[in-house]
Amino acid sequence: MPPELVDAILEETKTRERRLRDLPSRVGVYFVLALGLFEHVGAALVWQKLTGGLPGTVSAPSEKALRDLRRRIGPLPMQRLFEVLAGPLGQPSTPGVRYRGWRTVAFDGCGSIAVPDHDRNRGWLGRTLARFGHGGFPKLMLMTLCETGTRGLIAAAFGPTAAGELAYAHRLVPRLGDDMLLLGDRAFDSNGLLEEVAAQGAQFLVRCKSSRRFPVL
Repeated sequence: MPPELVDAILEETKTRERRLRDLPSRVGVYFVLALGLFEHVGAALVWQKLTGGLPGTVSAPSEKALRDLRRRIGPLPMQRLFEVLAGPLGQPSTPGVRYRGWRTVAFDGCGSIAVPDHDRNRGWLGRTLARFGHGGFPKLMLMTLCETGTRGLIAAAFGPTAAGELAYAHRLVPRLGDDMLLLGDRAFDSNGLLEEVAAQGAQFLVRCKSSRRFPVL
């Protein structure tokens, strides 16, 4: 992700800083990416990891300044950066990415991502039910469409876990192409979903529940 790409996305999303700052917007993008790489440490330590190899004197912002930087950047540049970079990685000669000419892809979901427990997250994601009441941290559902041979992400959607995996899979169907073979487990054998997949021109191979009874044509 060269700085030229980040700068172009900041210009496109109108999120570049309007005056010279110690923490410009470009730095904010790389800082948010570093937060994803070092998710189990605080913002100040992530900043140290991000800037540790730079020569000379480097700014040492407070955690509040780093928090404000994240808020100033907002989600739009990160979303646009993902849209630019996401896509199949396998080349025609890459082993393990195709079956009889079709690129093999799959839906992959995760509903156990915990987010900070504050009012804004609870209002959006709801509260997680636990054995003895509500859980301490709201949960996020992440659903991706990925290339199975390389694990490259083609598209992603996320939101409340209550919506279920199928709801997010429907949102990713438009990213399927007629050169793809979708592999799925029993969670994705819905008639409505498979009709949408077929309408995109994609092939599919999906496990069905043992109680499924197909009509004889």
